[in-house]
Amino acid sequence: MRGHCILSHGFESGPDATKVTALAEAAEHLGWTHDRPDYTDLDARREVSELGDVAARLQRLLGLAHAAASRGPLVLAGSSLGAWISGRASTLLPVAGLFLMAPPVQMGHAPRLEAADVPTSIIHGWHDELIPASDVVAWAQPRRARLLLVDDSHRLASHVDASADAFAALLASLGRSRHA
Repeated sequence: MRGHCILSHGFESGPDATKVTALAEAAEHLGWTHDRPDYTDLDARREVSELGDVAARLQRLLGLAHAAASRGPLVLAGSSLGAWISGRASTLLPVAGLFLMAPPVQMGHAPRLEAADVPTSIIHGWHDELIPASDVVAWAQPRRARLLLVDDSHRLASHVDASADAFAALLASLGRSRHA
């Protein structure tokens, strides 16, 4: 086993969503195990906030991540709100890398996106209607994150394969750096 990935879906999506499924297949192909937590029950909790129960989402991820991190290298990946909680979780436990799809750098009244200083790869749409590409570029630049900007919207629906390829490249680079 190379390591473990936790793949967090976006708001009002699900663990079997197209992008998360493509990432899971890429991880399996490279010998990484994975979890795809289901946050749909927490997304439905609109009485907590317009984005559901974000704090409970983060706690669910941390519960899985703490156990996985104790067994070996851990990579967190997420789309949109899943990217935001992956970044936050990475500051609270040891991770080997981060993969962020359409990451919300600023999300309403929530704190700005935070993330550990680990190898980070980002894919984002030039035409993202929720998160300006310029905000993501500004966030990624001081981190020297690998950033792939594509001709797509927030859902990255036309770039599922590109997302999986970028994720596979991150996992492969982590494998090489551990064995170098």
